[in-house]
Amino acid sequence: MTRKKVCIKNPTGLHLRPAGFLCKEAMKYNCSVVFEFQDGTYNAKSVLGILGACVKCGDEVELICDGEDEAAAMDALAGAVESGLGE
Repeated sequence: MTRKKVCIKNPTGLHLRPAGFLCKEAMKYNCSVVFEFQDGTYNAKSVLGILGACVKCGDEVELICDGEDEAAAMDALAGAVESGLGE
């Protein structure tokens, strides 16, 4: 299991477009991909799960990848978040 804290840089937080981008990236990997935010755990492979977290700009989330390709998934997802999730 790998864990990494990342800060959301998108000015409007994780609204539909960046949530879809994050979900699409997470779906490329076989491992479990979730994130923790404000005492909740959310499935990063579900757009509705991501939107349900109500993450705003400047919020810190902890990505958690667990499974056979967890290192590659973490590198890709952390990089995607840090680069603004396609925006």
